[in-house]
Parts: sequence; structure tokens; C-alpha cells
Amino acid sequence: QVQLAESGGGSVQVGGSLRLSCVASKNAYNMAWFRQAPGKEREGVAHMTSAASTTYAEAVKGRFTISKDNVKNTLYLQMDNLKPEDTARYYCAALAGFLNGRRKFDMNTYPYWGQGTQVTVSS
Repeated sequence: QVQLAESGGGSVQVGGSLRLSCVASKNAYNMAWFRQAPGKEREGVAHMTSAASTTYAEAVKGRFTISKDNVKNTLYLQMDNLKPEDTARYYCAALAGFLNGRRKFDMNTYPYWGQGTQVTVSS
């Protein structure tokens, strides 16, 4: 079991920045950020392994940065140049082991999820 707790959400204006944190109860090799806007499906935003391999969704490339502190078991998402379309509830997800063919941005890949933190971007 891996317990996850997100924090750092809030309300910002267009062009602003936020940094989300996700504290894990134990180390997980694969961790990711997903988001879900009202009326939309949950979508993958960024993924990172403990070996520091990263992947980003096209919509956030160049604006979001995922990072991980393996000592603190904490995953971060630095979000810059925020846009109204970034408004969503952001979730942290974890898979303790290797992907073994599973997709990084498939929700079914991750057995462990946090409760989410709300991000609202206003113009």
C-alpha cells in the first residue's frame, strides 16, 4: 500500500505559477500527475520514474516540470504560465514497480491515488 497526499493547489491568474506536492508513504518507482476538469475524463499530465525519466502531455510541455525527491518520497509539479484550460483537480498516482508494458498515462496503470488538489486559473 502507498498512501498519497497532495497539496499546493489554489487560485491564480493567467500566466501565474503554482507548485503541487505529493507526499508518498513509501517510495514508488513510477509516479504521475493526472488532472480532471468538470465534465471531462481524467487525463495524464506528467510522469516520472525514480530513475528521473520524465514524460509530459503535449498540452503542458514547456510549462510544467515534474520532479521527485526520493529521500522525502515527494513528487512535485511546477506549473508555470498557467492557462484557464489548466483548471482542474490534480491527482497524484503511484505504481510501486515497473510499468511492464503498461501505459504511463493510463489511469488503470496506477493502483494508488491521492484525493487531489484543486487548481483554478482565471483570466
